[in-house]
Amino acid sequence: MNVEHSFPVDAPAGVQESAFTVWVKKRRWFVLFVILPTLLATIYYMFIASDIYVSEARFVIKSPDQKRSQISSLANIIQTTGLSGGQEQTNEILDYIRSRNALKDLDHTVHIRKRFASPVADPISRFPQPLMENTFEDLFKYYGKMVDTRLDTETGTAIVKVKAFTPQDAYTINRSLLDLSESLVNRLNARVQNKGISEAQKQVDLATSRAKSARVALAQYRNAASLIDPAKQAGGVIEIANTMVAERAALQAQLQTMQRLTPENPSIPALRNRISAISAQIASQDSRVAGSNTGIASKLGGYENLLVEQEFATENLNVANAALVQARTEAQHQRFYLERVVDPNMPDMALLPQRLIAILTVAAAAVCLYFIGWMLIVGILEHAPDD
Repeated sequence: MNVEHSFPVDAPAGVQESAFTVWVKKRRWFVLFVILPTLLATIYYMFIASDIYVSEARFVIKSPDQKRSQISSLANIIQTTGLSGGQEQTNEILDYIRSRNALKDLDHTVHIRKRFASPVADPISRFPQPLMENTFEDLFKYYGKMVDTRLDTETGTAIVKVKAFTPQDAYTINRSLLDLSESLVNRLNARVQNKGISEAQKQVDLATSRAKSARVALAQYRNAASLIDPAKQAGGVIEIANTMVAERAALQAQLQTMQRLTPENPSIPALRNRISAISAQIASQDSRVAGSNTGIASKLGGYENLLVEQEFATENLNVANAALVQARTEAQHQRFYLERVVDPNMPDMALLPQRLIAILTVAAAAVCLYFIGWMLIVGILEHAPDD
């Protein structure tokens, strides 16, 4: 069944119509839904639509290879766990380019609103487009159409394409986007580096305070116990006691010899008194080391605890200072930097719109919609009850 038979057109009596008029009336729906849109699209894309220039740039985010010391072992662990060297940061920069923040920055630097509302553009293409208002949200939607970003996963290269109505505008916007992205990378680097130095300085302050407290506590203990170094002092006392023990042993041997050979020797009582005096001195020296609450041995435990705390605090301070030096050294180098693989180009010819393709697309869409409607009407008429 032909759709033309569904809409019969009879010429009024006495009126002679041309063949073209009869053809148009018989196919008025085809003319309305296919020929007319295609004709309008042809007129627009051939005579009205403005040229659109595309500027393309490519960049990557890289991290310089640096030797890490043992202090930065955590960074080494992270690097060996398979994290990408810059690809994650590249995605962050692309997210920024697509964001409202980037649009605000562009509006301040290159007045992007005026460039998108260029008078050289046709009323349908320029901002604000039909059904749009001159608001920031509508500008953001329009910005999403004019700026295209994507990541080439094979090479890790970020691709930025900017559309504009003049070559200079496309180039300027793209260059400004790269400049803003590079500034963002530098700010992120500075934030990370300042945070690293701040954390390292905090650890140094804590370690310094701990070392000072340990030294003060040890000095107070020495004053209270009247000891400089209990271990050395105990060693000296023991050495004196050992010397007197050896002397007493010699005197006892001499006494035994005299008692055996000359039991009536008048020197025997004096020798015994001397041995008794030396024994008393030995007992006194032993009591200084151990055997009483005031002995050196009773004070040695507390002293050694404070000494270990001081040594540990000093070592901790040395490590913290080394970490601070390392953090400051790393702060002098960029963790990540933006490298422009392809600088924004100044387009010398308009790539858009693809006029013929656009016209054919409109014609094909119109034909498809027409035949869909035609089949729908035919189906309704076939199933309609006969009166």
